[in-house]
Amino acid sequence: MEIVAEGLEFPEGPVAMPDGSVILVEIKRQTLTRVRADGRKEIVAELPGGPNGAALGPDGKIYVCNNGGFEWIEVMGQTISGHAPADYRGGAVQRVDPETGAVETLYTECDGHPLKGPNDIVFDKAGGFWFSDLGKTYRRTRDHGGVYYALPDGSKIVEAAYPMLSPNGVGLSSDESVLYVADTMSGRLWAMDLDGPGRIRPSDLPIPGRVVATLPGLQFLDSLAVEEDGRICVATLLNGGITIFTPEGGHEHLPLPDLFPTNICFGGPDMRDAWVTLSGTGRLAKLRWPRPGLKLNFVDYP
Repeated sequence: MEIVAEGLEFPEGPVAMPDGSVILVEIKRQTLTRVRADGRKEIVAELPGGPNGAALGPDGKIYVCNNGGFEWIEVMGQTISGHAPADYRGGAVQRVDPETGAVETLYTECDGHPLKGPNDIVFDKAGGFWFSDLGKTYRRTRDHGGVYYALPDGSKIVEAAYPMLSPNGVGLSSDESVLYVADTMSGRLWAMDLDGPGRIRPSDLPIPGRVVATLPGLQFLDSLAVEEDGRICVATLLNGGITIFTPEGGHEHLPLPDLFPTNICFGGPDMRDAWVTLSGTGRLAKLRWPRPGLKLNFVDYP
């Protein structure tokens, strides 16, 4: 494992760019940041609140889920996110021009209901995007989370699954027939069968999909990436590392030197370069993965 960059303020949402750099968010610093291959850091844009998941869209812009911000806590020498801060004003989905740093806010609500904590995002082949809303916690109460689908021009947003406990990482199967959703607090990976863009196939039960697996003990799931062969790699909190699930429910764990790794993305010429945000210690790590990751839509891989 190579540590590419240090001194990041709770990095998340890494996007492997065609030029070899990684664009990610720093939630605590409230920025979108580019990390060059040699570790140099450049601020792309200031994003007040809590920039979280990020994805490259069909127009070459970076789409960012903004959770509205967190309080910050120190645990065992590492930094973690907490409840909504005093200046919390709601969540949003934003678009950033990586060349100019210009920021546009696309969505702050769905059908009159405000977004609470947009978290992770993935584009489908049709050019729309799925995103999760983790919800928001307060001292004595919490807001529900959900899963949404939206178009990148700001013209349409659909509430696809609501309510959910704490939906976090989202990713699509290679044929885009399944949306995977990692639920943080339950340690559960969901598989939601799709009928098309923005449409989750109805279930006989009042739940949004199928359970792939639920981790034992106290393990929290964060964001994820899908491998080319269908495995789902989910960053795992407390039991710090990456949990690799098969679509049938089998799983194994790769430990990493951080209690709070939050995300993984794939890139490189053979798609076996894996970048992991070690958020508790503010680092970006690079690993050689045993198998290639699935290529994302609209990323011009080398």
